[in-house]
Amino acid sequence: MTAQASPLSIGSLTLTNNLILAPMAGITNLPFRLLAREQGASLCFTEMVSVNGLVREGRKTFELLRSVPEDRPLGIQLFGDDPQLLAEGARMVEGHGDLIDINMGCPVKKVVGTGAGSALLREPAKVRAIIRETRRATRLPLTIKIRTGWNCGDSSFLEIGRIAEEEGCDAITLHPRSRAQMFEGHADWSRIAELKRSVTIPVIGSGDLFTAADVTAMLAETGCDAVMVARGALGNPWIFRQALDLLAGNEPLEPAPAERLRAALRHFEIFTEIAGERVALREMRKHFGWYSHGIPGASQFRKLVNTIEGKGALLEAMHRFFAPEAP
Repeated sequence: MTAQASPLSIGSLTLTNNLILAPMAGITNLPFRLLAREQGASLCFTEMVSVNGLVREGRKTFELLRSVPEDRPLGIQLFGDDPQLLAEGARMVEGHGDLIDINMGCPVKKVVGTGAGSALLREPAKVRAIIRETRRATRLPLTIKIRTGWNCGDSSFLEIGRIAEEEGCDAITLHPRSRAQMFEGHADWSRIAELKRSVTIPVIGSGDLFTAADVTAMLAETGCDAVMVARGALGNPWIFRQALDLLAGNEPLEPAPAERLRAALRHFEIFTEIAGERVALREMRKHFGWYSHGIPGASQFRKLVNTIEGKGALLEAMHRFFAPEAP
């Protein structure tokens, strides 16, 4: 099968290409999304948004939806386990994005402990009720993101996929690991192909996409309609540009250290404008470490970044590491 970048329709939403940035808690805020878009991502997602938080806390939770006109189309990912609350959450956020996704795959204990995330894979009747009520509540395209099942070897994703299609979902994203696997082992891409054969709505593949070659391989091997990049985009927004180049038959270019520095500084600048210097300094440390990945001396740089106090000293260390030859 030949892999290619192509426009993708999810319900009433048409994307310019089929490369998508996944929702990641604590990561995919506005600054991160803007950098991914500049490099070619056609759709970006907010961090996971708790419907309980939306209904009970309101303003604080709505901060996760902060956006600008350049940050569209925007997917909003909701999580919860109550069909009525999820429907209410969808109504509340409808004016803030272009697509609503329900998380049915998150494996972390604090999410599954509430009955949400991948815990829903054990309750197909509840999944049906959630999708049905949310579908009634919103005119926006509606998708779900799932794993293969609760335990290794489970195939509940096929039943959930059929339910999603029957109840009016416009697409399904599959991360082909079980909840028990967490993020260990390998994602079994053959499961994506299996889901693609069992439904007629678009299937978006996710899992172990760390390079442009991974993106093209998943599209070719599974026949999925689109890919959703998660951890592979950390400190690496260029994965979208490189994948588009590769899919077009061109040799993808690796970003030089100077380009990495420019992106990291821009990321920090946008973050500072939105959240203030103190919050940006704290939250950007992990991103600076990711931007350094693959450059000689990166481990020492990461240790240094985590101990430096103050913007001036941090920026000096970054220039020294990423662009030592610059005047």
